[in-house]
Formats: sequence, structure tokens, C-alpha cells
Amino acid sequence: MKLLQYLVLLFISCSAFAEPFQNADAAAGQSLVKQHCIRCHAASFGGDGSGIYTREFRKVKSSSALTAQIRNCNTMLGLKWFEDEELNVAKYLNQQYYKFTE
Repeated sequence: MKLLQYLVLLFISCSAFAEPFQNADAAAGQSLVKQHCIRCHAASFGGDGSGIYTREFRKVKSSSALTAQIRNCNTMLGLKWFEDEELNVAKYLNQQYYKFTE
């Protein structure tokens, strides 16, 4: 019985710190960011454009806000990415800059 309780608690604790874009491909996301995002971000924020992700008053404060912002850019720029491509970008940006756990 104690073993079962331990396993349930272990499962719950591991789930609480799960990466929000588990099934996405960060390498594919990085490729899309390099191809489509850096030029615009660099023009707006200078340097390599990463200032958009690290600025003090950034808009994105959760994993759901990250996916919404990526979807907004996708729509506004007419990139025509599929949902899995948006999630790939989200995974890459989350691993690189945001570090959201849910």
C-alpha cells in the first residue's frame, strides 16, 4: 500500500514540472525561428533580436501566452505554419528563453 502511495505521489510531482511542449521538436522550431523570426526581431530590438524574449516588460508570461503570440505572428506575417510547427517554435523558445513548466 505504501509503495502505491509513493508511486502516485511520484507521478503527481513529475507531472507538476512537466515541460509544456513535450511532443514538439525544438530543433525544428529553432530552424523556423532562424528562417522567419530573427530578421524582424533584430530590426525591432537590435542585436540578434533575442531582446524581444528577455526584455523586462515582455508580453509573454505563460506557456499559453507564448503559443498565442506565436500564432499571432504566424497569422500577421502570413507564414501559414501548421499547429505542430507553432508548437515546435514554442518548445524551442521555451527551452531557450522562457523556461515555463506548465
